Amino acid sequence: MQFSANLGFLWTDRTLPDAIRAAKQAGFDAVECHWPYDVSSGDVAAALAETGLEMVALNIRPGEVTAGEFGLAALPHREVQARRAIDEALDYAAAINARHVHVMAGNATGAEAARMFEKNLRYACTRAAPQQITILIEPLNHYDVPDYFLTDTEQAVTLIRAIGVDNLKLMFDCYHVKRTEGDVGRRLKALMPWIGHIQFAAVPDRGPPDHGEVDYRDVFTRLKDLGYDRPLGAEYRPEGETGASLSWLDWAKGL
Repeated sequence: MQFSANLGFLWTDRTLPDAIRAAKQAGFDAVECHWPYDVSSGDVAAALAETGLEMVALNIRPGEVTAGEFGLAALPHREVQARRAIDEALDYAAAINARHVHVMAGNATGAEAARMFEKNLRYACTRAAPQQITILIEPLNHYDVPDYFLTDTEQAVTLIRAIGVDNLKLMFDCYHVKRTEGDVGRRLKALMPWIGHIQFAAVPDRGPPDHGEVDYRDVFTRLKDLGYDRPLGAEYRPEGETGASLSWLDWAKGL
């Protein structure tokens, strides 16, 4: 099994280039991040080249978080800003050779939001295709993000099928799926044709995957049996120093 360190939560006390180096030293096979835009893409690319790690994915900017925004792509009347964020993310991804960009829907409801999200996703997929970048969409659970537009995997797959392009995939976050839909193993098997990237964390505290309601030994073994061979994203919140939370990595890589 291969694992990617999500640097939005892990080693947040370091600069992004130094967090990449820490992930390499800890034994991760890849990295991913949330919003790298305050760091030069050249500095990130240099750290990736130095360590030999790939950057699996990054997110578009979330908008004005202090004003309650958590993504832009489904927000009516924010099309200009959403597309600017999409362009920025795709350019950054191309500069560091990242293969996925997560287009965040944002907090919105209703038919107009649905139309806007689909319209912006079509734009993102068209723009990403020449760079061989895959666009990801991720359902978020309504406990953590109560107003988020995209709330479950069925909604996401319906949208992916409607748009009908090869470079639009599901970001399957085991933490969010467990909280919303229950049986993670069953949902993984059913949704494998649409999955572009998988993330994980303990439920319900979003800590490391060595405790909680999800048996990640079973989940990782199921994924291995399904033939999934891409890095799995460790997107959990450590208590204290990241290095002290990594005892799970040895047994997980040994599966």
